[in-house]
Amino acid sequence: MRTDRFERLFEEHAEPLLGFLVYRTGNRPLAEDLVAETFERVLRARRRYDPRRGSEKTWLYSIALNCLRDHVRKSAAEARALERAVPVAAGESGGGMQHVEDRDLLARGLEGLNDDEREAIALRYGADLTVPEIAKLTGQKLTTVEGRVYSALRKLRERLD
Repeated sequence: MRTDRFERLFEEHAEPLLGFLVYRTGNRPLAEDLVAETFERVLRARRRYDPRRGSEKTWLYSIALNCLRDHVRKSAAEARALERAVPVAAGESGGGMQHVEDRDLLARGLEGLNDDEREAIALRYGADLTVPEIAKLTGQKLTTVEGRVYSALRKLRERLD
């Protein structure tokens, strides 16, 4: 796909795609981010587009749906990580004010991490994956993932103390 075709694709489909994603997410800023991510992926994958397999529109919307699914999975993993990060002691109610404050504090702590560190923590504690499993899943070196998890936990401890 040449640059002029990419520009035409963007001009024709960006607005309707944004409308679709706003409808699906109910969140315009998130939908705008997903449109940007979709067209970034389109740009990177433009050489693999095969018009015999479907229209440009079908191809574009399938990429957008994959971006949306990836976002949902990542958000779910982060939510599970937050739930697991603040354990409730046996016999304690899970709905107390202290529990809410602890979750809020942890959420603020996670905001201080970069995206890679947040993802590593979400995969480690939210998805309950081992460090070798995370390395295999992400295609990164084991030492890189270990360092990322260690660094994220250190930053969280510093922010929470």
